[in-house]
Amino acid sequence: MADSTPPPAAAPATARSRLLKQLDQQVAAAPTPMASVVPRARRAMQLARHGALAEAREALTILHQLSFQHPHADIGAWLHLAEGLMTYYNGFSVQPAQERILRAHAIATTHPGLEEVQVLADAWLAQLAFVRHDPEAVIECARRCLATARPEQDHGALARLGMALGLSWHYAGDGEAAQRWYLLARRHAATEGDDTTLSALMFNMAAMRVALLRRESLIGSVRVQEMLLSVDSIRHYDAAVGAAMMNELTPVLRAQVLTVEGRFEEARELYEQHLPQAMSLGLERLGSSLLSDVAWCRANSGQPDLALRQAREAEVELDPSCELDDRAITHSRLAQVFERLGETADARRHDALAKDAWDQFHLQQLHWRKLLLSGGLTAE
Repeated sequence: MADSTPPPAAAPATARSRLLKQLDQQVAAAPTPMASVVPRARRAMQLARHGALAEAREALTILHQLSFQHPHADIGAWLHLAEGLMTYYNGFSVQPAQERILRAHAIATTHPGLEEVQVLADAWLAQLAFVRHDPEAVIECARRCLATARPEQDHGALARLGMALGLSWHYAGDGEAAQRWYLLARRHAATEGDDTTLSALMFNMAAMRVALLRRESLIGSVRVQEMLLSVDSIRHYDAAVGAAMMNELTPVLRAQVLTVEGRFEEARELYEQHLPQAMSLGLERLGSSLLSDVAWCRANSGQPDLALRQAREAEVELDPSCELDDRAITHSRLAQVFERLGETADARRHDALAKDAWDQFHLQQLHWRKLLLSGGLTAE
């Protein structure tokens, strides 16, 4: 979900986020440097997730200094966890982030008193497993997290796990089961005052709904309803809490909805303005499908030559190992583009490839549902 280009830093994050204010107070009230380790680590993670990467790095530097002065497993575990999230949010690189979080988990499970690190690590490992599209790993991490988490204390872990499982059920095609986990995530995030998780939850729920909208539009049944309002609400909420992480990603969601609505010129302008940066922040896996959207917008707004070139670029960018729904969307959209441009042979070829990809995707959804059910992860 990108290369190493960082998102813009949030201005001043600490002034608006409720949880960050609480953590600032806890750091200030800590009677000793060691007593400040946990709130400092949690604050650094919160800043990274908020988009304030420069502030997060400063906070982590202080923790590294404490680690040299007071070598202790507690600091090591929290540092590895915080550095893992810093790595993830500084470019959305899954593998290096996962390695650091796994190290935090290993330390936490072999040293008493680090249960909070353990459950947070499991929750984030479940999230990264979803990003990798590894349902078996999602289930393994989720079950460990649920077995260890304390419902009245580990709100951050349970909020993150609820989001990961909600996304997993949503991807599997069961919106009702997904909603139950989303509600659990929202409840725990609200209890902790975690505006950043609430923002991420809004974004991810909207992203999954937009993905469904695109799929439905390409197989003939469109239900736009109030999707634009859902996307715009993310921007309003982030402005209210000072978050910056979704500044470039949310407009691309909006462009996808506008494309489905047939508002091609508006969509094209948004894509041109925001897609390059969004691709560097985690949407490169959607590259071919988004480029095919741009080609469709050009084909419908008097730019046939550019549309054809864009379609050819989307063909080149289509990664054979990308997710099945993205592959199916790309082929379906390119079939429409080539048909509109009079490239009949190419249109037929992509139409056949789309049918095959959609069949594979529906089988994959069934596989995810079976695994999640067998893992007992239906929520109450």
